[in-house]
Amino acid sequence: MTTTKKIKVLECIRQGQIGGGESHLLSLVENLDRTKYDPIVLSFTDGPMVDRLKEMEVPTHVIKSTKAFDFNIWKKVKHFLISEKIELIHAHGSRANSNLNVVARKLKIPIIYSIHGWSFHNDQPFWKKKIRILGESWLTKNSTVNISVSASNRDSGKIYISAFNSTVVNNGIDENKFNPAKYDCTLRNELGYRDDDIIVLFIARFTSHKQPLTLIKAFAKALPQLPEIKLLMVGEGDQKETALQLVNELNIKDKIKFLPFRQDVPNLLAAADIFVLPSLWEGLPIGLLEAMSMGKAIIATEVDGTMEIVKNEENGLLITVANLESELASAILRMGKDS
Repeated sequence: MTTTKKIKVLECIRQGQIGGGESHLLSLVENLDRTKYDPIVLSFTDGPMVDRLKEMEVPTHVIKSTKAFDFNIWKKVKHFLISEKIELIHAHGSRANSNLNVVARKLKIPIIYSIHGWSFHNDQPFWKKKIRILGESWLTKNSTVNISVSASNRDSGKIYISAFNSTVVNNGIDENKFNPAKYDCTLRNELGYRDDDIIVLFIARFTSHKQPLTLIKAFAKALPQLPEIKLLMVGEGDQKETALQLVNELNIKDKIKFLPFRQDVPNLLAAADIFVLPSLWEGLPIGLLEAMSMGKAIIATEVDGTMEIVKNEENGLLITVANLESELASAILRMGKDS
């Protein structure tokens, strides 16, 4: 009896923290056809995603780096690719691709680049945006296949990158896992919430592009008119400490709970009433797909891939980035009063 040789595929991502791209990688590895593919994961930082993959008994490695195009680690990357006999690379995001691409091409290993949102944005200084565009142009032209997770990312790529070409493959989620019928609201009581509390949930990295500080300010504005609302913020990031200080300054500590990243996202969603994603940009946000699958009321910004899945006044409320704080406060009030 002949056995088909499995392809050794490397799934690579910039960090081991939990976020949209990381959740996508976890789901991808979990559902990969093991009769055809032998997955290995490489991350450039440690974190809960790495721990989860090890629990799943997926070979997972960390080569530490927090920079794009970090030539200091390329020798380690080359040794890793050779020793693990990698035959195909799937890079999630620009940092992962930039730290693999040169070495992969020298070793003649094909590389798939999944663009989970671009690294260049309109809010960046001109010089920074220009450098990021040049970097993305080089990466996309030197990858074997480019995948855009949303049509808007594909279209913006065509605007800024000459001869850019990609295939749109939308992010997906496990609807069996994110099925509201499978979960109860016991976590509400465990977290100390009352039955009449209206829980606004934020699950994301505490970074400027996710706008956690603006969300806290907007929530504080809405609170006097709707004192039963509570804000539950789940995640980590470089703005976490500032967020904690802001809550103390606004004297709303009893109205906001902070939790680290957790693996039981469906339980968190089941406990919540409103899911909010005030991002400045997105690829195709997996957290939003998960919240919608769980039947949550949605507030999100009118950006990129978000607009492809949320239709204003139909399956959620879309607000503008230009007037984010005031529109976010109004949307929270409106959703809260309807809950």
